Amino acid sequence: MNLPNYITLLRVILIPFFINLMIYGYYGAALLVFLAACITDALDGLIARLLKQKTELGAFLDPMADKLLILSAFVTLVLLGKLPFWLVIIVISRDAILTMGSLVIYFMTNNLTIQPSMTGKLTTVLQLSVVTVSLVAMTYGIWDHQFLTILEWSTAVVTIASGTQYFMRGLKLVG
Repeated sequence: MNLPNYITLLRVILIPFFINLMIYGYYGAALLVFLAACITDALDGLIARLLKQKTELGAFLDPMADKLLILSAFVTLVLLGKLPFWLVIIVISRDAILTMGSLVIYFMTNNLTIQPSMTGKLTTVLQLSVVTVSLVAMTYGIWDHQFLTILEWSTAVVTIASGTQYFMRGLKLVG
């Protein structure tokens, strides 16, 4: 374990606090915890590169921590009636398909080195943005339905596009 991996684990540890704050209506505090978790996402990779501490464990933990944070936030927001159910289904379906595909690739090739794509990174940014904008709206009572709808649809389209892109990459690896 190194510093970047500990920072990644901190993101995972923040998730239950975030969920509890959301459930009990402390949206401002939940927003702060969520933003802190997002900062750890940027920091762990930056520190790993700067200190030359990239590890296989970190390469595994970082995207898993991202997925746990995003899925927890999306599911909580849909249960609170703040996000559309269809968007959560798209996000969960993409991640489930890619996770299963990753396992297949690993078992067939004994290797799981898939570089993140720009579309994949954009997906993460958009998904985090949907959560952040929703939390800001909940905290301050500022709902711009048109903006949020555009952001939700953009997130859905890019999520599907990145899922398709990774799926095609996976087929090339095993085929």
